[in-house]
Amino acid sequence: MIAIESLLLIASILLLISIFASKASGRLGVPALLLFLIIGMLAGSEGPGKIYFDDPWLAQLVGVVALAFILYDGGLSTEWKVIQPVLRGGVTLSTMGVLVSTIAVGLFAHIVLNTSLIEGLLLGAIVSSTDAAAVFSVLRSRDVRLKGRLEPLLEFESGSNDPMAVFLTIGFTGLLVDPNGRLIDLVPMFFQQMSLGIALGFGLGKGMVFVVNRIKLGYEGLYPVLTITLVLLAYGATTSLGGNGFLAVYLAGLVMRRTDFLHRRTVMRFHDGLAWLMQIAMFLTLGLLVFPSQLIPVVGVGLLVSAFLILVARPASVFISLLLSRMTIKEKVMVSWVGLRGAAPIILATFPLVARAPHADTIFHLVFFIVLTSILLQGMFIMPVARWLKVDDPAGKSPLRSPLEFVESPELDSQLVEMGVKPGSSVVGRHIVELNLPGGALVVLIGKGNRFIVPNGGTMLEAGDRLMVLADTESLKIVKEILGNDV
Repeated sequence: MIAIESLLLIASILLLISIFASKASGRLGVPALLLFLIIGMLAGSEGPGKIYFDDPWLAQLVGVVALAFILYDGGLSTEWKVIQPVLRGGVTLSTMGVLVSTIAVGLFAHIVLNTSLIEGLLLGAIVSSTDAAAVFSVLRSRDVRLKGRLEPLLEFESGSNDPMAVFLTIGFTGLLVDPNGRLIDLVPMFFQQMSLGIALGFGLGKGMVFVVNRIKLGYEGLYPVLTITLVLLAYGATTSLGGNGFLAVYLAGLVMRRTDFLHRRTVMRFHDGLAWLMQIAMFLTLGLLVFPSQLIPVVGVGLLVSAFLILVARPASVFISLLLSRMTIKEKVMVSWVGLRGAAPIILATFPLVARAPHADTIFHLVFFIVLTSILLQGMFIMPVARWLKVDDPAGKSPLRSPLEFVESPELDSQLVEMGVKPGSSVVGRHIVELNLPGGALVVLIGKGNRFIVPNGGTMLEAGDRLMVLADTESLKIVKEILGNDV
């Protein structure tokens, strides 16, 4: 039995190493999650750390809780106006795309690897969900952005395709352990989970806003605690009623983002940090659960499945799902390449382990190897592929990291909004006083490169400037027209 002091010391050291690794990931050009997994493996019983961990149930518990908070934060940080134009394509990718990928990998495993059909479909379901968060960590570390609607589409897909993958994984796991189970039984189960997940997600999201705005807590620090409780309540209640809890918490986050609520910026920043903590804890735990010696026997099979998934299954799912969209061939190829596998597949691989399904241990290590391969190969070549396809946007700018703290309130009809000055804009070379801004608008900060200045009426605007504008709703529309910029 490890002493509590030793356990806390080990946990803090692993977290500290992971935080430093996230800094190094940008320079190395690889997703931070790959380094988190490696750290977990090195800390395990077969690594220098010699920490023995072989508890799939505990790993699943950590993974499920972590994924719930990560998905909630994904919804909370996603602007509705950004994803609305890609909503149809994103929903199709996150449902039909996952199903096509599952069937393709399942048939491949059944025919080529000689698995049973249900085992093949289970493997396909587990590796069907993508993790675009890993993609953005690579793109933004090199300050590379994708053109048009590619980023919103990938962002929405990554946050919404996990529920479908979870449903299929649980369904096929049940069929493996229950000889009397039938494939047709998954159809009513699908409609039940998704309909309840959608209904409760929207309803509980509205309820969260109502509670946060009406409870009137005496301490600001209690609001993040309240939202943590509400997220756990949303997931637990939805799952207990037979719905998809992951879909519910993601939609609840989206609903809250669209609505004004007290201490919004504080809550959003807290959940962003919590999502990072959950991500690190999840990958460290999953890394500890893996025995590297058991990865060696699945290398050959893992490479075959990875190659099929990257080159055949993922492109097929994208091109079929986006058949009616107006996206170009190059854009669809880019979406296909960006199908990185991350945390969700490894978490899903613990479900067969906990259920003691046949060959569950082999499936787990095979999935782990596929994830490592996907992150390493696809992650390392995202930027070269984007440039080769000419879908990168070198002029695109990441959001300005403002040092200002603005507490929004439903009673305050003002917003702090970032806007950009585009090259060739009519405002380039003009002083702020010459813009004739409405009385309800104020430019409070300007970012010029990596520095900030507090402007006055004589400040001249230059191409590439990022303006932080404090304005009411009506004045904001006028400012956007003047700057010719909706960013």
